[in-house]
Amino acid sequence: MDIDAYEEEIQSHVDRGNFHAAINIAISCLNENRRNNNQAGVDAALAICKRVIRQLAEEFGSEDYIQKQD
Repeated sequence: MDIDAYEEEIQSHVDRGNFHAAINIAISCLNENRRNNNQAGVDAALAICKRVIRQLAEEFGSEDYIQKQD
Protein backbone atom coordinates (compact mmCIF):
# COMPACT_ATOMS: atom_id res chain seq x y z
CA MET A 1 0.00 0.00 0.00
CA ASP A 2 1.47 3.30 -1.05
CA ILE A 3 1.30 5.57 1.99
CA ASP A 4 1.99 8.59 -0.23
CA ALA A 5 -1.33 8.00 -1.97
CA TYR A 6 -3.10 8.34 1.39
CA GLU A 7 -1.07 11.18 2.87
CA GLU A 8 -3.44 13.91 1.66
CA GLU A 9 -6.47 12.03 3.01
CA ILE A 10 -4.74 11.49 6.34
CA GLN A 11 -3.85 15.17 6.57
CA SER A 12 -7.42 16.20 5.78
CA HIS A 13 -8.62 14.12 8.73
CA VAL A 14 -6.00 15.75 10.97
CA ASP A 15 -7.06 19.19 9.75
CA ARG A 16 -10.65 18.41 10.76
CA GLY A 17 -9.54 17.05 14.13
CA ASN A 18 -10.41 13.46 13.26
CA PHE A 19 -7.20 11.96 14.62
CA HIS A 20 -8.76 8.53 15.03
CA ALA A 21 -9.43 8.20 11.30
CA ALA A 22 -6.00 9.57 10.42
CA ILE A 23 -4.19 7.08 12.63
CA ASN A 24 -6.39 4.20 11.44
CA ILE A 25 -5.52 4.85 7.80
CA ALA A 26 -1.81 5.16 8.59
CA ILE A 27 -1.87 1.94 10.62
CA SER A 28 -3.70 0.13 7.83
CA CYS A 29 -0.92 1.20 5.47
CA LEU A 30 1.68 0.09 7.99
CA ASN A 31 0.08 -3.34 8.40
CA GLU A 32 -0.21 -3.96 4.68
CA ASN A 33 3.40 -2.96 4.14
CA ARG A 34 4.47 -5.30 6.96
CA ARG A 35 2.58 -8.19 5.33
CA ASN A 36 4.34 -7.40 2.04
CA ASN A 37 7.78 -7.16 3.67
CA ASN A 38 8.06 -3.54 2.51
CA GLN A 39 10.21 -1.95 5.22
CA ALA A 40 10.38 1.40 3.41
CA GLY A 41 6.57 1.51 3.42
CA VAL A 42 6.47 0.60 7.11
CA ASP A 43 8.94 3.37 7.90
CA ALA A 44 6.93 5.90 5.87
CA ALA A 45 3.71 4.91 7.66
CA LEU A 46 5.43 5.20 11.05
CA ALA A 47 6.68 8.68 10.12
CA ILE A 48 3.12 9.75 9.33
CA CYS A 49 1.83 8.23 12.59
CA LYS A 50 4.49 10.17 14.45
CA ARG A 51 3.42 13.45 12.80
CA VAL A 52 -0.25 12.81 13.58
CA ILE A 53 0.52 12.01 17.21
CA ARG A 54 2.74 15.08 17.51
CA GLN A 55 -0.13 17.24 16.23
CA LEU A 56 -2.49 15.56 18.68
CA ALA A 57 -0.10 16.26 21.56
CA GLU A 58 0.32 19.89 20.50
CA GLU A 59 -3.43 20.44 20.40
CA PHE A 60 -4.38 18.65 23.60
CA GLY A 61 -1.25 18.09 25.68
CA SER A 62 -0.12 20.29 28.51
CA GLU A 63 2.94 22.49 28.10
CA ASP A 64 4.81 20.19 30.49
CA TYR A 65 3.98 17.16 28.35
CA ILE A 66 4.97 18.89 25.11
CA GLN A 67 8.31 20.05 26.55
CA LYS A 68 9.12 16.52 27.71
CA GLN A 69 8.63 15.23 24.18
CA ASP A 70 11.25 17.51 22.62
